[in-house]
Amino acid sequence: MKNIQIIDGALNCTFSIFQATDEEFYLVFPEPRQEIQYVEDLTALAVHDALRRIWQRPIRKRDAMGIHGTLFYKLERYKKYYHEKREDGIEPSAITVTQRKLFGIDW
Repeated sequence: MKNIQIIDGALNCTFSIFQATDEEFYLVFPEPRQEIQYVEDLTALAVHDALRRIWQRPIRKRDAMGIHGTLFYKLERYKKYYHEKREDGIEPSAITVTQRKLFGIDW
């Protein structure tokens, strides 16, 4: 199972985590090494069916063994930072020096 954190624009956003099978995960995050997705970019019926199943599997943050992907809802403004849809592909000016070092980003 892979863990997906959900982030939306609501003031009461809980940053919840849900479990997905490998097959479901790759439907939502289809690109190689992809870790970031925007729900507005998901159009296939199979993906929406997978999301319905994923919503049935919440997991407590303390029980999650890592976060494998982040799904943004109505937060397309982050696309300017995550144009590669990977955490290490973030716009360098948006992160700290230590994060750039972690991701191997020369700036």
